[in-house]
Amino acid sequence: MVIRTHNGVTERRYYISSLNPDIKTFSRAVRGHWSVESMHCQLDVTFKEDKNHTIDKIAAENQNIIRKWCLTALKQAVFMNGKVKSMRQKRMVVSFSPIKYLDYVLSL
Repeated sequence: MVIRTHNGVTERRYYISSLNPDIKTFSRAVRGHWSVESMHCQLDVTFKEDKNHTIDKIAAENQNIIRKWCLTALKQAVFMNGKVKSMRQKRMVVSFSPIKYLDYVLSL
């Protein structure tokens, strides 16, 4: 159990693990797990990955690799003087004129 108090509110989080009760190892494992979950959430929001029902496993794996590469490129990209903020907006800007942004995105 992890107890955290922030602004007078106490949170309790329970974890089941076979790790040794070393706080550094445990915190590294929890943070590593949530960084992966965060990436999957971004892939789903930006590319609607959960709605993809590709049957061929090799094709699905290739699509996943391409989406992760695109997500990395979109995170680093700054379009229109920083006015476009969300990943979905960046994806939409690139999709409207891909030739215009191809060199920029590939140079990241």
